[in-house]
Amino acid sequence: MVDNYGAWLGRQLERQRLTQTELALRVGVTRAAVSTWVSGRVMPRPETLKAIEQVLGVAPGASMSMDETVGQERLTWYHRPAHADGGREYGNAAAFAFDADLSVLAREATQNSLDEVLDIARPVRVRHVLHEISSERLDQFRRVLRWDDLRAHYEAAANAGRKVSRALARGLREMEERESLVLLRIDDYNAHGLTGDDYDDGRFSAVVRRQLDSVKSNLSAGGSFGLGKATLWSASSLGMVLINSTLGEPHDGHCERRLIGRIDLPWHTLGEDAFAGPAWFGEPDNAREGATRSWWADEATVEALHLKRDSDEPGTSFLVVGAHQGDDEDADLEVLYEKLMHGLGRNFWASMIAAPGGIPLLEASVVAMRNGVEVVTERRVVPDDYEPARSRALRAFLEGSTVDRLTTHEQVVERRISLSVPALRNPESATEGRSVQHEAVLLLTTAELDDPRPNQLVCMRGNRMVVMAQTINPPLGGNPYQALLLAGTAAGDSVVGASAAEHFLRTAEPPEHDTWKRTEDLVVTYARGAVRSINDFRSAMREGVLALVSTQKDHPAEEGEEIPSILRESLRMDPPKGPPRNARSYPQVDDVEGHIDEAGAWQVRVEVNLPSQEDPWTLIPVLRFATRSGPKPVVKWAKLIAERNCEVTPDGSLLFRAGVRTAAFLGASDVQDHPVPARMARLEVDVQRAKESM
Repeated sequence: MVDNYGAWLGRQLERQRLTQTELALRVGVTRAAVSTWVSGRVMPRPETLKAIEQVLGVAPGASMSMDETVGQERLTWYHRPAHADGGREYGNAAAFAFDADLSVLAREATQNSLDEVLDIARPVRVRHVLHEISSERLDQFRRVLRWDDLRAHYEAAANAGRKVSRALARGLREMEERESLVLLRIDDYNAHGLTGDDYDDGRFSAVVRRQLDSVKSNLSAGGSFGLGKATLWSASSLGMVLINSTLGEPHDGHCERRLIGRIDLPWHTLGEDAFAGPAWFGEPDNAREGATRSWWADEATVEALHLKRDSDEPGTSFLVVGAHQGDDEDADLEVLYEKLMHGLGRNFWASMIAAPGGIPLLEASVVAMRNGVEVVTERRVVPDDYEPARSRALRAFLEGSTVDRLTTHEQVVERRISLSVPALRNPESATEGRSVQHEAVLLLTTAELDDPRPNQLVCMRGNRMVVMAQTINPPLGGNPYQALLLAGTAAGDSVVGASAAEHFLRTAEPPEHDTWKRTEDLVVTYARGAVRSINDFRSAMREGVLALVSTQKDHPAEEGEEIPSILRESLRMDPPKGPPRNARSYPQVDDVEGHIDEAGAWQVRVEVNLPSQEDPWTLIPVLRFATRSGPKPVVKWAKLIAERNCEVTPDGSLLFRAGVRTAAFLGASDVQDHPVPARMARLEVDVQRAKESM
């Protein structure tokens, strides 16, 4: 207690810019007495404690509870002055390493959450909360945020004439015109939280203060460059992120409600003063020439800033202020919601599957709200909704029920793929000075009848985030399949060379973590032959898939029922393959993704390529059910949602903005209008002019 009080008193003196001598004079004691209190050797008497509280201006009893809550009146923004040598940054270069896309944000942020798991006996829980605020909520949010103090900096930065400036100008304009703001809060639980000092090495400074600093102690960590956090700021139309962290280990004797805010602006000037761009929101740090540091917030401030967490479990909440979907200015909450669900489901489905009696690595959900009212129900991401065949394959592996050869549709065949991990260039032990043979696990199963992207191999390592996907077409007559490769610790902690392979493959990943290839880190870390090992590994994967496909050729898809491969192919969902149009003169459907929901309706996402022209395109989306022969009846849409570069008109047409080359929309089929159940037909989607559709 005495030691803790001394540390608390020292921090209060620093905050108030009081010396020990000044405190002694005001309280009426000697300088030596104050020194014994601050050093933790002696505790002041009760009546002296009250006098100290009055001098410091803290609440009665604060010296006993050692409360360090900072009131809103003390919060301020610190804008980093421009470099004395004239250097300028017109934005954060790390942010340009990724697309400003919410599915990319979901991938990078969730990867970081998985890397920071606190208790490996429980899953990391990630919750994405979209919240559109307006009226009084928006006014209160901006008031606590000191928006009036920020406005001049934003206007100056928006007029700097750079790429980032134009994006800021658009963000400011949208907030003012719509009189609303979309917030995206990403909460993780059962994670370490942003521990450590405000400035020295640690998780807090790596995320809040530094660039290209990746503090990852987990061997299976997905991230390694310190770039992924930049997606948080790039997803904000205002370049602003607020943070609330519950710590897994105390800092200054506290764990809950550690808050800080950061803005990434380009270099700009206000009057005669020039600013580097970055700014931090917090408590003034008098020891660092007015810089701001994190503060311990009261519950009212956390509520006003929409940073309230739903439990006291350790982890961090990142609030993206002005969340947006890349170049799609018209994306509404429903579109943003679907982008997040898609990003989580496609990249982390395997992390959400557990062995029998075990727990998954990850649980994830998304919800959308408007002024505190839920408008899109919170939904947990279910792996089978996105990867039904591969989910079946992973479960079979975890259950130990794989087979040597497929004889039924539900079975999963397993094969081992060798990876030669070369020795490290500068080994610290004799073991690291030798090459290691690792056996990765290749799984293959029959694709689902409605699978929009069959014949793909997906690869992953320790945290089971999808790293690489490639299409490997089967030989003529081969049945559609889905394949999964588990390498490193994903193949099992006890597998020979698992740890070595984990480290090796991690160094072979670029900042996007979307493939295994030659990287500078790989070449400088491992002995000669590392690049050849990666290339041989990739070749072995492909050969392994083709070998397994040949063994399951023409096998029965269901117990006791043979389905010819030609019929299986006819039941696949593909974009229509009608007579080709001139790609330069007419819009075309480029890609269709979808699944059948619980109600039996097709839920689809459609990408459209458009020729460049000065006028907007007005097209009618057409949905058909088709088989190999016979008519292809048109099915009504139950719902159409514009996702990117288009809007839905009142008559059900799609209006595509002039000059855009790609666009996307979401749709759901009307079950009442289905000529046959959705699972019994192939789906075709086309876009036509009004005259054609008639």
